[in-house]
Amino acid sequence: MFLVFAVLVGLIPVIPAVVFLLQNGKTHPAQAVSRIVGGFTGFNFLVGLFAAGIAMVWLASPTSVLAAGAAQEGGVVDQYASLAAALSTGLACIGAGIAVGNSGAAAVGATAEKPESFGRALIFVGLSEGIAIYGLIISFLIL
Repeated sequence: MFLVFAVLVGLIPVIPAVVFLLQNGKTHPAQAVSRIVGGFTGFNFLVGLFAAGIAMVWLASPTSVLAAGAAQEGGVVDQYASLAAALSTGLACIGAGIAVGNSGAAAVGATAEKPESFGRALIFVGLSEGIAIYGLIISFLIL
């Protein structure tokens, strides 16, 4: 069951490519394939790595960790809690990175036009960095 779920999670980044090929492959098949190959960006690569990491957690958590002796030490391992903690931290950090990128660019632009707005712009960048800390706190509460 875990193997099937891990494979399905690993195939999530491929779904938009398949939809694009189904839509545009009928009229221009060679051009659709070249656009798919040339259109993969670093974001798609990161999403694929993220999905592969989740798949590895699902494959490694239930049996391998318990067989390694974690249950013999007296601690109860809940693979769903560790997965939830990892997802809360990871997704919060991705969201914080996007927020800091947008607000940081706007802060630099605002400071370039009006230097006295630096303090307010810095506050907004700091608020967007707090998103990652909230995710980390939630993961500590889960564990």
